[in-house]
Amino acid sequence: MRGLKPARNQVAQALFKPTRFIHLNHVVKLLKVSADTKNLVLGKSIHSHLIVINQTSLGSSIQPLNSLINLYVKCNQIPAAQKVFERMPERNLVSWCSLMVGYLQTGFSLEVLKLFKNMVLGDGLKPNEYVIAVVFSACSDSGKALEGRQFHGFVVKSGLAFHQYVKNALINMYSKFSDAEGAMRVFSLVPGYDVYSYNSVLSGLLQQGFLNEAVQVLDRMMGEGVKWDSVTYVTVFGLCACLKDLNLGLQVHCRIMKRDLELDVFVNSAIINMYGKCGEVFNARKAFDGLKVRNVVVWTGIMAAYFQNGCFEEALNLFSDMKIDDISPNEFTFAVMLNSTAGLSALRHGDVLYGEIIKSGFMDHVIVGNALINMYAKCGNIGAASEVFSDMICRDCITWNVMISGYSHHGLGKEAMAVFHDMLAEGESPNYVTFVGVLSACSHLGLVKEGLYYLNQFMKTVGVEPGLEHYTCVVGLLSKAGLLDEAEKFLRSIPVKCDVVAWRTLLSACHVHRNYGFGRRIAEFVLEMDPNDVGTYTLLSNIYAKAKRWDGVVKIRKLMRERNVKKEPGVSWIEMRNVTHVFVSDDCQHPESIQIYEKVKELLARIKPLGYIPDVAAVLHDVEEEQKEDYLSYHSEKLAIAYGLMHAPFEAPIRVFKNLRMCEDCHSATKLISKLTNRTIIVRDANRFHSFWNGCCSCADYW
Repeated sequence: MRGLKPARNQVAQALFKPTRFIHLNHVVKLLKVSADTKNLVLGKSIHSHLIVINQTSLGSSIQPLNSLINLYVKCNQIPAAQKVFERMPERNLVSWCSLMVGYLQTGFSLEVLKLFKNMVLGDGLKPNEYVIAVVFSACSDSGKALEGRQFHGFVVKSGLAFHQYVKNALINMYSKFSDAEGAMRVFSLVPGYDVYSYNSVLSGLLQQGFLNEAVQVLDRMMGEGVKWDSVTYVTVFGLCACLKDLNLGLQVHCRIMKRDLELDVFVNSAIINMYGKCGEVFNARKAFDGLKVRNVVVWTGIMAAYFQNGCFEEALNLFSDMKIDDISPNEFTFAVMLNSTAGLSALRHGDVLYGEIIKSGFMDHVIVGNALINMYAKCGNIGAASEVFSDMICRDCITWNVMISGYSHHGLGKEAMAVFHDMLAEGESPNYVTFVGVLSACSHLGLVKEGLYYLNQFMKTVGVEPGLEHYTCVVGLLSKAGLLDEAEKFLRSIPVKCDVVAWRTLLSACHVHRNYGFGRRIAEFVLEMDPNDVGTYTLLSNIYAKAKRWDGVVKIRKLMRERNVKKEPGVSWIEMRNVTHVFVSDDCQHPESIQIYEKVKELLARIKPLGYIPDVAAVLHDVEEEQKEDYLSYHSEKLAIAYGLMHAPFEAPIRVFKNLRMCEDCHSATKLISKLTNRTIIVRDANRFHSFWNGCCSCADYW
């Protein structure tokens, strides 16, 4: 009794006086105090006292028993509330509604539906708007769409559909069922709106991607002058982020500042997210720096903003700052950090994060497992990615997609297809992203018939509409099989507009299959589409050089100068003991450049007896053969590989990353270097991963 206020002490003293006459109002008030403060000990004492001194007379009164149900519900003692309910000689709507709320709040939504049926059919009571709102919430929480729609019909017949509580519950239910049309029908046809109605409709439309409809609802809300709450601001900023509408986002932010509103952490996070998605990292950081109090949600939001805009190092630096601020990361923080690490291909940093995740106890979170698989796959350690995948207890569609895509990107088509078949066996429905990985795997394996089956039949069976990425994969599939004419016909017949990437896939195949005449025609077509596409100029130059058409090479270079198109210099990098070493072709800036050049020279000399012949045809200069060999010898990837062989432990694979496509000479040389040194060498270029071992490459010499 120590925690009660003086006025309430009087009620308590009156209750525990040795008399049989206790005023029911005192009992009800004291039970309400117990429920509001969740003081279960006091509540049980009152319950016991009622049973001992006045069970018979109080048993005939509904009000104190309803208060007892309310007490046990708020104290999360649903079995006790159920016992009181079952022993009541008489019940009213409050009795039923209180117990329904208890079951709803504890996740037993189906019990709510059973109670409602018993109330109507057993006790013959007519529900009011509060009971109906609870039942609609139970339908939405339990995913009972059919029952929800049936109950909607019951409500319309009973005339209760016009109550604001009921309308809001209906909108919320249809939104959770992903039925935007149903939510909009209720919103438009039933008169009367409040901020909760608008929030429910806006949130439902946003979650399902009906962005234009959401903008229309927002315009209507503004026109009617409805006062916004924090949920409205979070939803509207989310809408701005999805639309990437910076102008609208700035207007909403100005609205907040003009009204001098006190913002909670969710609104602040939404503002940072909006600026991040709209590409305004500076504004996101400004909003972040202006916060007096920052929790893990806000820290994760600003890290995500940097990550989404390719500022991976800045995101990782913020992680250190957050720990200095004594804020513990959550599963979303780790996911952002791992994906930022993947963007930098910083494998050592990823290993450190993995250790922190295990220590922090977040390993069982699906979002963390997915990010780990992605990080290891993009950092070149597909074996570690596979181990994480195998150890995951729970998986979602993203888990399967990341593993399939990871295997495909590494050229491991068989493994990718095996995971896909396991996915189907587990009953997981493939989506748009799944089939990009599957068709890519078919391309690696040369499975033309299977790939066309997945595109033309299986995707339609599972309800996935083919898109540009799928068609581009099929172009790669046909091209790798040498079916260049069929690939061109396919490109010209598909129902979506092809981009430069799809046509350049065909052009690259012309280069690999040495069909130079076909390639020149495709290249000219691509340059008409995009006169500034650097990749096409490079491939066309290579085609002319292979055919020893030096006049063509000169023509392309002149054209590039006239159009101010500049080829990005080839850069390769390798991570060694937490330090990233960057190399440019013929670069002498590295502190160990003399030793590195000697190592390259030694390696090339030792692989010549194994069959290495410098591919001088790839040199885009009409110079002497000896000079051409010098041009080839010190490409950036050769320098990085040599440095790796000089310093990496013998059992460790060499992992090199390059910003451009790997040239044919470096590819041939690396195959033989892997055989000579008995080392696994993994090179990720602009197209894919190449895993070299014992003189072979995972790409089977097609990339």
